Amino acid sequence: PKTDIVFLKVHKSASSTVMNILFRFGETHNLTFAFPIGGGNQLFYPRPFLAKFVRGFSPRNPQHFNILCHHMRFLQAEVQKVVSSSAVYFSILRNPVQLMESSFTYYKGTSAFSRAHSLEEFLSQPYHYYNPTDGDSHYARNLMTFDFGFNPDGDVSTERVQLMLKAIEASFDLLLISEYFDESMVLLKEVLCWDLDSVVSFPLNSRDSSTKSPLSDTIMKKIKEWNRLDWEIYAHFNRTFWERIDRDIGRERMQQEVKALRARQAELARTCLQGTGSVAPKDIKDSSLRPLQHGSAKILGYNLKQGLDKETELMCRRLVTPELQYSSALYKKQFPQKPP
Repeated sequence: PKTDIVFLKVHKSASSTVMNILFRFGETHNLTFAFPIGGGNQLFYPRPFLAKFVRGFSPRNPQHFNILCHHMRFLQAEVQKVVSSSAVYFSILRNPVQLMESSFTYYKGTSAFSRAHSLEEFLSQPYHYYNPTDGDSHYARNLMTFDFGFNPDGDVSTERVQLMLKAIEASFDLLLISEYFDESMVLLKEVLCWDLDSVVSFPLNSRDSSTKSPLSDTIMKKIKEWNRLDWEIYAHFNRTFWERIDRDIGRERMQQEVKALRARQAELARTCLQGTGSVAPKDIKDSSLRPLQHGSAKILGYNLKQGLDKETELMCRRLVTPELQYSSALYKKQFPQKPP
């Protein structure tokens, strides 16, 4: 199994669920994480990543960490200073139309979105609300492009788009697609030589459907135009994703693998969860399992069954622990506080 991993956690793309998979694998195999100095869950995002943001990194005595997965704005030359040269680099992408709808709800408090009453209103005259010089403007346009380290307001000439895609291809071993999450996990398992249980997950940080709004064709078209660079990235890597499946796995075996993954997930849900799935934040009984609520989104969570044996309880708890709580527990484990 590969244990040196860089995951570029692109915002609002099922990346919290992927992070849970990495946290669990890292914890069970005693791996080290490249944590932000002072804990927290972002490597000084939205600033471009620097090795010195990582706790325990020292240029005089470079130490390599196994897993780098907290939110960052990608800068490969700096990332290479904190991980081994054999690390596997991967990320996950999402259709920019759904991504923008999600961002508008989740990042409602940002400069560009706070004054627009609806996504439609924002898109009817984006420059009335959007100012590229605002410190948080990246949430409102080409968010994936920004996270990969490129200029979200750059021109969209064919030449520039090609350069950007080539640069991403040169840096990353694998780009997953959140709309095909189960297929993505099968592909990840293959590339990392992991077993099935290592990539099983329950969806984390997902929104209650009451806060999701259906989009008209006109709106979808406007979102694509406004996020043209993101659209180019997504369309390209959605295509190469399937080419890779055809080349390395084949559709038939992929179907079997996905079936096995879903069956295992359903089995774990029956073992671990009260009811069959996620519940609204107000219905989560154990406050340590309540995810951070953000913007006007309602983020769902889980209730564990009572009376599980110790080992099963631990396994189940790891599967449903929200990102911030899990990150902070692993941070304390990696950097235990010395007694006074």
